[in-house]
Amino acid sequence: MSGNIKRQRRDRRKASIRKKIQGSSTRPRLTVFRSCKHIYAQVIDDTLGKTLVAASTTGKDYKEGEGDKKADAARVGEILAMKCKAHGIQQVVFDRSGYRYHGRVKALAEAARKGGLEF
Repeated sequence: MSGNIKRQRRDRRKASIRKKIQGSSTRPRLTVFRSCKHIYAQVIDDTLGKTLVAASTTGKDYKEGEGDKKADAARVGEILAMKCKAHGIQQVVFDRSGYRYHGRVKALAEAARKGGLEF
């Protein structure tokens, strides 16, 4: 299956998820983007159209560690939870962006929950 068709299918799933999910100032949206090498997460207030907090494997506060990509995603989830606590964010709506809740996406979400975020 060509990469373009896979991207179109994910975009279609993402659009159907976004119809139902809306981030607010009291409960912003935590969205995930997964590439082949890295994982990115943002907490977004959709009413203002602003990114409040972001963390990724390419960020400055991410320390390169030994481990697989799932462990890296879990570390990003922990970093994101710490940043959210610093900004006073406790509750979020999880947006998996068309990816299955499985593997790296699940590891990031569970680490964020363990760090104190409520989904």
